[in-house]
Amino acid sequence: MVEDLTHINADGDVHMVSVGSKQSTDRVAIAEAFVTMDDDLRTKVFAGDTRKGDVLATVRIAAIMAAKRTSELIPLCHPLTLSGISVDVEQIDTGARIEVRVETSGQTGVEMEAMTAASIAAVTMYDMVKSVSKGVTIGPIQLVHKSGGKSGEWNR
Repeated sequence: MVEDLTHINADGDVHMVSVGSKQSTDRVAIAEAFVTMDDDLRTKVFAGDTRKGDVLATVRIAAIMAAKRTSELIPLCHPLTLSGISVDVEQIDTGARIEVRVETSGQTGVEMEAMTAASIAAVTMYDMVKSVSKGVTIGPIQLVHKSGGKSGEWNR
């Protein structure tokens, strides 16, 4: 239903939601992205044995940069002052799991920042390894936790 969409006004036009009257609260969002690759490539990535350099460090930097610039990429996203960003890249049987945690204290949440950061981190990992294997896949990318604001806490 259109009336359920906060970025659509009564006339059906897209607009940026006003958060000016919302209470400022501590907010956290955690998103994850999975990158699937073959065993040999996974071993090289986590051993730091690739031609392009330290894949994991590059992925972490890309995620942090993406979180900080989310409002420039997502059209109706508010620019936020972020108080913390952490990125964890763990080796799993099928490749890698990237988890991004974003924090702020403000009037709107950081779900989009966490999701954007996880997405860009996964695409960066692909970019770093595509010369070895173009068969790497990405997904799912999903929100796993959010807290703060009127809606409170949510967990996948």
